[in-house]
Amino acid sequence: MRFGLHLAAAVAAALAATTAAAQMGTTGNGAPSGSHFNLNIIGVSHDKSPNMNKGSGDVIFVDLGTRTGDAVTTKILLSQSADSTFEVLDKNGTDGEASFALPVPGTYTVWARALGTPGGQSKMATCATFIDPTTGTPTLLCSTENEVFVRGTGKSSFRNVTTALTTITLVPGSPAELACATPTVSLFAACLQDFLWQYDNNGLKLLQVRFYPN
Repeated sequence: MRFGLHLAAAVAAALAATTAAAQMGTTGNGAPSGSHFNLNIIGVSHDKSPNMNKGSGDVIFVDLGTRTGDAVTTKILLSQSADSTFEVLDKNGTDGEASFALPVPGTYTVWARALGTPGGQSKMATCATFIDPTTGTPTLLCSTENEVFVRGTGKSSFRNVTTALTTITLVPGSPAELACATPTVSLFAACLQDFLWQYDNNGLKLLQVRFYPN
């Protein structure tokens, strides 16, 4: 009888631990639970003077663009951090460029969601410069894979965007693919240089990006 009670207690404890672990795995907004670095990409109109120190966490300001017109592109220049940290180096992307330092991929996952007034959207892709070894001509290449963020009505949930924001998928048979000897390269791969995120905004006021350590 005592053995049965102990066994039942052990099973109950194991189930409780499993349930707790599952609950800790994700949050109600779709993102993983636990510590993370939070980056807010905020769209602002050119007739505003944004406070570059505004906002909780780290912020990059970009041109808002319009919901019905052409997208406004901001280049978020990427560099490898020396101490494996995340840091905004230039918050003001309203002049067309901002900059952000982050560790090499593989040590974290990236999650994002669109927030703000419903109706806006943006597209984000990882790009880099390829120097043709034959001609020496530099060419900006963007991944054939990208992420589109649409702010609809109702609740907005995070989704995993690690692949699109940490790798570049090259055009099959292109000089870059031949030089890199692989169809997909990671951020800071030696066969490319000057990595960046190309952020095309059509009226999205806020993109929230989170980086979770593995």
